[in-house]
Amino acid sequence: MTTFYQLNTIFISMVMEAIPFVLVGVLISGFIHTFVKEQWITKIMPRNRYLATIFGCGIGIFFPSCECGIVPITKRLINKGMPLHAGIAFMLTGPIINPIVLFSTYIAFGNDWQMVGIRAGLSIAVAFSVSIILSFMFKQLPFRVQDGQAAAAIEPGTKMPLAARIPLGKRLYEVVVHAIEEFFSVGKYLVLGAFIAACMQTFVPTSYLLHLGSNPVTSSLVMIALAFIISLCSEADAFIAASFRSTFTVGSLSAFLVFGPMIDIKNTLMLLGTYRGKFVVALIALVAIFTLAGSLIVGRLFG
Repeated sequence: MTTFYQLNTIFISMVMEAIPFVLVGVLISGFIHTFVKEQWITKIMPRNRYLATIFGCGIGIFFPSCECGIVPITKRLINKGMPLHAGIAFMLTGPIINPIVLFSTYIAFGNDWQMVGIRAGLSIAVAFSVSIILSFMFKQLPFRVQDGQAAAAIEPGTKMPLAARIPLGKRLYEVVVHAIEEFFSVGKYLVLGAFIAACMQTFVPTSYLLHLGSNPVTSSLVMIALAFIISLCSEADAFIAASFRSTFTVGSLSAFLVFGPMIDIKNTLMLLGTYRGKFVVALIALVAIFTLAGSLIVGRLFG
């Protein structure tokens, strides 16, 4: 009974702490989906490869989205003329550096701005490195061609038909509908992730976790694997990571906080449905390599 009570307490506390941030996140995503026009971004896109990638890394602050919806948003941006490297940079950093996620990280880690800075800085470094390498590896857009569509149909700069003006009331209704759908879509992953984390803390011996956490490489690899499997929403995963503070290093926790929003199970499935398999494999491998390397540097610098 004591074990069940401990499991129940940990599980409920993580879910209750995370839900407000998920609600805010899906509402913002709904407004973006309905009101923001992607061409506004492309009009101010730098032409230089490196500046455009930096720009892509930064626009998530003003154009936030959970990783649950970032893949289709990125595809729309690229179809409107955004370069691949800038689009991928946005896709990787957008779910992490937006204000809601950073604030949830601040709250989850006990009002610790250092962890917020580590998460944001590492995510930008990883996204920039991965995006630049992919831009040299893939000269053509790596979208899948479906239903016999020609590749030219998805080339940058393709003109999309303008939608008819929609009444404000109907657009606000679309915001609510989109937010509700996304909330229930990501809610099940939040519950599952919180349950897995609670089970690990309740049933896995602390000595075993301490053994894994004692080695920087193995602890980061374990947290990367856990981030991929749990498939949390970026507005909530900081609370899961914070629950492992007593057993894992700062470096390994940063690996969880960065890798999960960039690459997880549901995100991988969406990537495979949008991009060619070779591109997805290269993307995942590069993100894993740079996240591991970055987490080891963080562990060395911040202990």
